[in-house]
Parts: sequence; structure tokens; C-alpha cells
Amino acid sequence: MRDMSDPQRPARNVLGGSLVICSIKPMTGFFRDGCCNTGPTDRGSHTVCVVTTADFLAYSKSMGNDLSTPMHDYGFPGLKPGDRWCLCAPRWAEALEAGSAPKVVLAATHEGALEYTTLANLKKYAVDLM
Repeated sequence: MRDMSDPQRPARNVLGGSLVICSIKPMTGFFRDGCCNTGPTDRGSHTVCVVTTADFLAYSKSMGNDLSTPMHDYGFPGLKPGDRWCLCAPRWAEALEAGSAPKVVLAATHEGALEYTTLANLKKYAVDLM
């Protein structure tokens, strides 16, 4: 997979490895390719691969970003707890501050997320650390 901000280099995750797929069911990513890749047109930095929770979905809805209601006209099935999704890094940082941050898949989280939060914060919520 190539980094959309620099197509000459492979996309990297926050751990420095190759970026892996976050989810294809539901299909996620700014480019709807299953990965949390980013590029100049991704103004929201959809770079954090999260595992949604009921608490986070309720929080996001209360903040004006309803991720749980299907929008069939846009091919969006609506998310349910346990779904993986490429979330905007600023939204994840906001949810962290509010005590509602969802879990994170570090191997599928693009290094661009580090512009909005620290690796230490992401690791506290990681589901893929041994």
C-alpha cells in the first residue's frame, strides 16, 4: 500500500511498520479502500483505526457526528459496537479528553494520527499490543 500523501513511499502505521487494513466490512477509510490512509484531500485526517463502543458512538452522536444511523443513499450501513472504523484523529483526541475514546488498532492506524495525539495515548487504548 502506498502513502497517498507521498505515493513513492509505503504507508506506515504509528509503530513504524506497514499500514494494514482496518476494515472492509464495513468498508472504511477516507479513500474507501479499507485502510486509514490519508492525503492532501483528507482534511479530517481519517487516520485512527478504532473498534467502536456504545459509549463512543453515543458520544460522537452527541457531538454532531452520528456514526450509528445508516445513510443508505451514501452506502453507509451505520456502525455498531465492535465495528472497526477509520476515525478522524482530532475526533479521537476529543473523545479521549471527554473520557469516551474507543479502542485503537495500532497496526492499522496511520502515522499521520501522531499530529493530533501521542503514541503513548494511542497505546493506552490499543487492542493489538502484546
